[in-house]
Amino acid sequence: MKKILVTGAAGFIGFHLVQRLLGAGLSVTGLDNLNDYYDVSLKKARLKILEGQAGFRFIRAGLEQREIMEDLFKAELFDCVVHLGAQAGVRYSLQNPHAYIDSNIVGFLNILEGCRHNGIKHLVYASSSSVYGANSRVPFSEHDSADHPVSLYAATKRANELMAHTYSHLYGIPVTGLRFFTVYGPWGRPDMAYFSFTKAILEGRPIELFNHGVMKRDFTYVDDIIEGVVRVMDHIPGHDPSWSTDMPDPATSHAPYRVYNIGNNQPVELGRFIEVLEECLGKKAIKKLLPMQPGDVLSTCADVSYLAAAVGFRPDTSIEVGIARFVDWYREYYGLL
Repeated sequence: MKKILVTGAAGFIGFHLVQRLLGAGLSVTGLDNLNDYYDVSLKKARLKILEGQAGFRFIRAGLEQREIMEDLFKAELFDCVVHLGAQAGVRYSLQNPHAYIDSNIVGFLNILEGCRHNGIKHLVYASSSSVYGANSRVPFSEHDSADHPVSLYAATKRANELMAHTYSHLYGIPVTGLRFFTVYGPWGRPDMAYFSFTKAILEGRPIELFNHGVMKRDFTYVDDIIEGVVRVMDHIPGHDPSWSTDMPDPATSHAPYRVYNIGNNQPVELGRFIEVLEECLGKKAIKKLLPMQPGDVLSTCADVSYLAAAVGFRPDTSIEVGIARFVDWYREYYGLL
């Protein structure tokens, strides 16, 4: 795997992944549309770091731009595609649903078509823990059904998994989906709770706690996510001889298709997460308690035994370590030292 396409390269996870791949001496083409869903200057700051490194090329385009995507795949003949680009955010999907169909459905179809017609050796794509939706049995397992999403964002991610399986079955494309669990860390997304909490606390404004703060999340540090992605890239799936049509396992298939969770497997109560953030910031939060929001779930927890068995890795960075690193970055980036 010498020539890689990473979509969403100016995004949070994409930025960290591209840095890791470039550090390994790989040739990386990064694609991003630099939309204004959140602060574009942050995306440009990430991109500036990447563009200063050998082996990196940037293409500014939207996933839904069919002709551009077709030409890119034909011209570059990538070995591997890591598809991280998407319209993110559960709550925003209530406000602008069309953005999710354009990027996450039409855009993903263009990725699949590019892989189909250009001999891609492995497609690795980002799914989400949100696909578990109304499931209440924890930890969430890839081997359980995930067919009751509770947000349009989650529905598009589950649709991606189904589309990926179809293309894998029809055309033999090796595809691996990764269900990320609440990723956080330096260079993160301002729309994520931990980021907005940090800004509000430092500015002395209240933080909004939905469901009165009674929630648990499987917070996963970004470096652990990247380690999992890199290992999976080299773990190309094949036919699973144990897969049965009588009892079909959602995580695998007769086709070269797999789905894995990447989570910390240690859900943390939101109250404890805020305590650690307060300790790192040296300042107490003002809390505003609000009811549950549409599309939210009470708890997430990843069963990562399947990932560990496949690639020999399970995330383990504690929130005490991860939040401290994020706060250090935040203070430096925004000049608050």
